[in-house]
Amino acid sequence: MASLEGKIALVTGASRGIGYHCALTLAKEGAHVIAIARTVGGLEELDDEIQANGGSTTLVPLDLTDFDAIDRLGASIHERWGKLDMLVSNAGTLGDLTPVEHLEPKAFDKVMNLNVTANYRLIRSVSQLLRTSDNGRAVFMTADAADACKPFWSCYTASQTALRSMVQTWAAECQKTAMRINLLDTGPMRTAMRAQAMPGEDPETISHPSEIAQSILYLTSQKLEENGQIYDRLKASFRS
Repeated sequence: MASLEGKIALVTGASRGIGYHCALTLAKEGAHVIAIARTVGGLEELDDEIQANGGSTTLVPLDLTDFDAIDRLGASIHERWGKLDMLVSNAGTLGDLTPVEHLEPKAFDKVMNLNVTANYRLIRSVSQLLRTSDNGRAVFMTADAADACKPFWSCYTASQTALRSMVQTWAAECQKTAMRINLLDTGPMRTAMRAQAMPGEDPETISHPSEIAQSILYLTSQKLEENGQIYDRLKASFRS
C-alpha cells in the first residue's frame, strides 16, 4: 500500500512548476489530489500524468482571488470527503519589481490578494477540515525575500513577510492539535516566476521543480513533529 493511500491533498498552483511536482509526488504516494490552478490545460496535463502512474485527481480550475469560490471549495470538500489531510499552498505571484513610490496600487493589490489574502481565505475555508483529519498537515511556500528586503522588491517582500507571520501565528494557535503547519523555502528553482525575476539567469544552473519531492513528503508525513517552522528545502529533503 502506498504511504498516503486514503489521504486527501489540496495543492494550489498545480498546473506547472513547483505545484505541479508537489501534486504529482503526493499522487504517486497514493493521495487523492485536489489540484487547483487557473490554467485548465496545465491541470489536464497533470491529470494525464497522475492517471498514467495509477493515481487520481480532482481538477479545480479556480482563480484564488475569487474569495467566495474558496469558501465554496471548503464546503465542497466537506460534502464529498468530510476532511482534508494535506494543504500545499504554492500559488503566488512576483508582481512588479520597481521602486516603492512607483508601485501602482492595482499592482500592489494583485500581489497582496494572491500571496496573502487568498491564503487567509484558504486557512479560513479548510482549517476545520484539517482538524478533522487524524494528522492534518499544511505547507506554505515562501522565499528568502522576506528577509532580504532587496531594492525594488518591496511588494513581494511585504507579501512574504505577511504570509510568514500569518502562517506561524496559525501554527501557534494549533499547537495543541494533531495538525502541523509549516513553511518551505524552496530556494532558487527553475520556474516561470524565477525566470521573471532573473531574466539573464541560465535555468540549467538551478534546481528543477521535481527536486521538491522529498521535502514535500517530509512536511506532509505523519512522523513530522515540528510546527510553525520555516524549512530550507535541502534540510527538509535530508530529514525525509
